[in-house]
Amino acid sequence: MPDISLTMVVVLCLASLAAGWIDAVVGGGGLLLLPALLLGLPSGTPAAYALGTNKAVAIVGTTGAAVTYARKAPVDVRLAVRIGLAALAGSTAGAFVAAGLSTDVLKPVVMVVLLGVGAFVILRPAFGTAPPTTPVSARRVLAAIGLAGLGIGFYDGLIGPGTGTFLVLALTALLHLDLVTASATAKIVNCCTNAGALATFAWKGTVHWQLAALMAVFNLVGGTVGAHTALKKGSGFVRVVLLTVVFALVANMAYQQWVA
Repeated sequence: MPDISLTMVVVLCLASLAAGWIDAVVGGGGLLLLPALLLGLPSGTPAAYALGTNKAVAIVGTTGAAVTYARKAPVDVRLAVRIGLAALAGSTAGAFVAAGLSTDVLKPVVMVVLLGVGAFVILRPAFGTAPPTTPVSARRVLAAIGLAGLGIGFYDGLIGPGTGTFLVLALTALLHLDLVTASATAKIVNCCTNAGALATFAWKGTVHWQLAALMAVFNLVGGTVGAHTALKKGSGFVRVVLLTVVFALVANMAYQQWVA
């Protein structure tokens, strides 16, 4: 356990609870959890420890949400795993590229994309509110594996913030899923990418396991409750949370790019 106060441990656990809920509903929990760890760990701690501990916490809540969704939502688990394996390969490649590339150059592009996505969702109220009425073509499945798997997985390894949100949007658009089913599928994909990243951080020894285990309990509760909330409230509720997270991501990236 790192040398931090009991008060800070409580704050981190509450942040983990809230992040688990957000991540389960629509993705983007890392927007809250990672900054909390960066601020909460002792001054001078390498950022890799925050990243590694974040993945150790997030994979528990994501798995809990995925299991909850898989039991009650019409999720194609086999397809989700195929996309997840592609995302695992993509995130690994992105991590290698990130080692020699300044991601600050890409962040303004991502912000523009997110603003475009937010505008699209606002202008298309029916987006993701109805389940598919016809079978999805093989071409769209391959597109989902390529874009939502390799493409967004690559982004996750390269930059990271908002990966879950991008997955929900891509899966909704490509596979004609409603937002609840897209969130459920995204959680399974996230499990695959988180597992790969966690294995890397664990191998490098940059995970605070005791702190992660404590925070993971709260993240699991938040993820499970979030999944139940999304299932109960439906796609309209998920749409509102999605827009909130999209614009919060833009604000966070803008702050890091031009203020911090």
